[in-house]
Amino acid sequence: MNWVEAIGYLGTALTVASSAMGTMIPLRIVALCASCAVITYGYLIGSVPVMLTEAIQIPFNAWRLYEMVRLVRETERAASGDLSLDWLKSFGTSRRFRAGEVLFLKGDLAQEMYLIESGRFRIAEHGLDVRPGQIVGELGMLSPGNRRTGSLACVEAGTARCLSYSEVKQLYYQNPEFGFYFLKLTSDRLFQSAAEVTGTHHTAPAGSEVL
Repeated sequence: MNWVEAIGYLGTALTVASSAMGTMIPLRIVALCASCAVITYGYLIGSVPVMLTEAIQIPFNAWRLYEMVRLVRETERAASGDLSLDWLKSFGTSRRFRAGEVLFLKGDLAQEMYLIESGRFRIAEHGLDVRPGQIVGELGMLSPGNRRTGSLACVEAGTARCLSYSEVKQLYYQNPEFGFYFLKLTSDRLFQSAAEVTGTHHTAPAGSEVL
């Protein structure tokens, strides 16, 4: 076996290895290495079809690798709590509310959540104020029958961006930052409710007043 054949066998071995791997980032890296080895082999033996086949696969694998690396970085950033929800402003519909206006009552059918943009809103049952930059209303998506677990009213006139639960579900699956933030908010609210039932005190972090 000469060195040209060795390169061909190396490409084959890497291709088989990538097919057997279950972890996506190493799989894409090995697949790219396999394509480079096979292209080199195809060039040395003068086979255009071999080179063309692997050359077509390289952009796909490179793009998928980039997407996976970006996903991991975004997830790590979300898990660390360094998160801005400004990007949510490109979704949903912004609505203005007057002071004293009730957005929903406990027991109402829940179909959307709100990102507060300005003004001040209040959750009457828990005596909590919801201010700009905070999310409220997503627990209705998780409650039995999609019913509101409390009431929300506008205390100081302002605006809130309304996001339907169908949009929320799409964002949850497509954006790891929002997914982690959503889990943190709902978990904190559930712990807070449990603390109220047992009579213990739970201090909620900023931005966790949800309903």
